[in-house]
Amino acid sequence: MSTPLEVLRRDFGGDIIEPGGAEYEAASRSILVTGSPARVLRPKTVEDVRAGVRYAVDAGLALSVRGGGHSFPGFGTNDGGVVIDLSQLATVELVDDQRHLVRVGGGATWGTVADALAPHGLAISSGDTRSVGVGGLTLSGGIGWKVRKYGLALDSLVAAEVVTAAGEVVRASSEENPELFWALRGGGGNFGIVTAFEFAAHPTTDVFFGRITFPAAEAATVLQGWADYLRTAPEELTSIVNLANPFAGGPNAPVEITVAFDGDDPESAAAAIDPIRRLGSVIDDEVTPKPYGEVLVEGLVPPPGIRIVARSAFVSKESAGEVLRILAEVGASERSPLISVRSVGGAVSKVAADATAYAHRQAELMFVTTIAGPAPVVEAAGPGLDAVWARLRPQVAGAYANFLATATEADVAAVYPAETYARLAAVKTKYDPGNLFAGNHNVRPE
Repeated sequence: MSTPLEVLRRDFGGDIIEPGGAEYEAASRSILVTGSPARVLRPKTVEDVRAGVRYAVDAGLALSVRGGGHSFPGFGTNDGGVVIDLSQLATVELVDDQRHLVRVGGGATWGTVADALAPHGLAISSGDTRSVGVGGLTLSGGIGWKVRKYGLALDSLVAAEVVTAAGEVVRASSEENPELFWALRGGGGNFGIVTAFEFAAHPTTDVFFGRITFPAAEAATVLQGWADYLRTAPEELTSIVNLANPFAGGPNAPVEITVAFDGDDPESAAAAIDPIRRLGSVIDDEVTPKPYGEVLVEGLVPPPGIRIVARSAFVSKESAGEVLRILAEVGASERSPLISVRSVGGAVSKVAADATAYAHRQAELMFVTTIAGPAPVVEAAGPGLDAVWARLRPQVAGAYANFLATATEADVAAVYPAETYARLAAVKTKYDPGNLFAGNHNVRPE
C-alpha cells in the first residue's frame, strides 16, 4: 500500500518544496509570519489542488492555503503541516466581453487583475494594494477605492470554482450550490479552496485620486466634518482619513485625507472633492487624475523581527460623532497607534443584510488601529492600546476580518454575528465536517 507522500509524488504535477530545499525559506513565509510547514505545495492545475487536499487529509496534517500571503495572523503558513500556495493559478481572462465577465485564478493578486483589465477599460472594486491576493480579500469582504460606488469586492462575484475537503470540485453561484455561494461571500476560507473566481467587472475611466492634508491641531473638526459630508457625498467619492502616522510625526503628523473620485470629469470631481478641501487649513493637495490601476499601492514587506498588530471595528451613524471624538483625542497622544478611518455606506448598504455572509452592511465607517515594531515595543504598547479600545468598545460593533491580527473566539464572534455564524456553521458541516479548513477566522462545523 502506498503512503500518502508516495501518492502525492505520483499525482501532484506542481512543485513540492520541503525543508532544506533552496526555496523552502521563502516558501514557508507569508508576508507577516514565518512558519515551518512540513511541505509547501505549488499546484499548477485544479487536479494538483485536489491531490494536495487529499494528501493533507490522508496524512492527518494541518492545511493552510496561501493566495497573496498578506493575512495579518499568518493564515498562509503553519508549523508542521501542509501549505497549498496558489501563486501558479493566477491567470486573468475576460471570458464574456458583453457581460464584462472575468475569470480570475485563485492565486492572482489585485495588481495583476487591474493590469489585465485596463486595456479593456474595465475594473473590479477591490482593495487598495497590488500584491494582496484576490482570494483572501474577496472571501472576507473587499473594502477599496470604489466601495461606495460598486460595493465590496465580493459584491461583484458571480461564481466560484471550489475544491472541497473531500477533494471534489464544485461550482458555486446563485443557481448552483447557492448556500455555499452565500457563505463564500464573507465567510472567509472556511469552506474549501477557491481555484477560480468569476467577477462581473464594470467600465472604468481615469479617477481623481490623491491626498489632502491638514494640520494635526485641526484633527477633531476635520474628522467630524469629513464624516458629516460623506453621508451626502456622491457615491463616486470614496475616502480614507489617516491620523497619527508614526512615519510623519506621530501625534504631530498632518491629518491625511485620501480621496478617490470614480470618474474623469474635472468639474464633477471638483464638485465632489471641494467640500473636503474646505474642512480646514489645507497644507498640501496632491489630487490628480490617474488610471485606476495606479491608485493601488505596492504592499510593504516589513523587515524581519517586525510585528504588526491591527484591530478593526465598524461604526454606525449614531455612534460616529463620539467615536471620531475619541479617535481625534487618542491621535493627539504621545503613544497613539496609527489610526485609519474608511468611509463605507453607499453601494455596500444597498445590498440586503442576509444576501451574503458579510454582516456589516449598515455601518457608516470602518476604522483600524495599527501598531508596528519589534516584539518588545509592540508588547509594551499593548496595555495602552487595550485602554483605547476599552473606551471605544461601547460605541462600536463587529470587526472587519481583513484587518485583524488575531483570530480568537472573540474575533470570530465580532466578524460573524450569531445568526450569520449559525448559518455558516450549517454550510461548514456540509462541505467541511472535519474542519480541515481551520486556518482562518474559523467557523466550526455543527
